[in-house]
Amino acid sequence: MDEAACLGRGREAPDDGGAERPAAGDGARDAGPSAPAPKPWFVYLVRAANGALYCGISDDPRRRFGQHCSGKGARFFHSSPAVALVHVEACADKGAALRRERAIKRLPKRAKERLLGPSPIIQRVDDTPSA
Repeated sequence: MDEAACLGRGREAPDDGGAERPAAGDGARDAGPSAPAPKPWFVYLVRAANGALYCGISDDPRRRFGQHCSGKGARFFHSSPAVALVHVEACADKGAALRRERAIKRLPKRAKERLLGPSPIIQRVDDTPSA
């Protein structure tokens, strides 16, 4: 697992979609203070109506959850709709998020359930803002 590259392994997705984050790099190649911070990526888990867990990555997990709820996105939810965003992990970059997603997908369901913690709902379908 590439847990070291996934930061702040909490369950909260950012509401503002882009809080300040430290820039990556060794300083030699950075363009200075005006260089934008690397875009954060997240690994997330969504609970389906049938109890299954879907794992995916996004640069905005709340927006992506809204897409899952509206029937857009993964075909996984065609048979059983998304009901709750239950877990979010911040990762350093897209590559780290893809590696973490792969590691989570390899886990048995029982281990995935343990990732969720005691109060596993971050956002429900009825809390999803309409676009």
